Amino acid sequence: MLAKGKARMRRRVSPDEELMTALYNEHYAVLLSFVLRYVHDRHRAEDMVQETLLRAWKHIDHLDTDQGRTRSYLLTIARNVVTNAWRAEQRRPHLVADEHAVDTMPVEDNVDQLVEGWLVSEALERLSVDHQAVVRAMYYEGQSVAETARRLSVPEGTVKSRAYYAVRALRTAFEEMGVLR
Repeated sequence: MLAKGKARMRRRVSPDEELMTALYNEHYAVLLSFVLRYVHDRHRAEDMVQETLLRAWKHIDHLDTDQGRTRSYLLTIARNVVTNAWRAEQRRPHLVADEHAVDTMPVEDNVDQLVEGWLVSEALERLSVDHQAVVRAMYYEGQSVAETARRLSVPEGTVKSRAYYAVRALRTAFEEMGVLR
């Protein structure tokens, strides 16, 4: 009776599961040593090997069961996983542990203002000379439409039109530069 119970408890294993078990048994150690060359934290390396095997499982239909090709395929996936992790880490800000360095930092900085100024300057350079003149006169120097028209020797309607199209061109330039507000 006990033997029948065990037989019923066994479930059928799909060929994909058998293949993944074989891949794990045959290649896990090699993948782990490969990843450990680049990642010196064993737990992170094990996670990356798991991610490698998960990606291989998701694309199991692309898998060539030839031993050499399988290993190179898995190592390629592992390299991509390590590269992606490295890139993600580079995007994250790094914490400064040096209290002296933190204390010597100025309280207020104007980096945001500098970056915004640079972006506006770059966007302005993409405008025509006529549009630049109207934007500088009206928005930087605070001149009215009438004052700008007299200064540029053009009708007021032209100043209004140039201002309108300059603002639209600036929006387009900012979008092209990846600045979204």
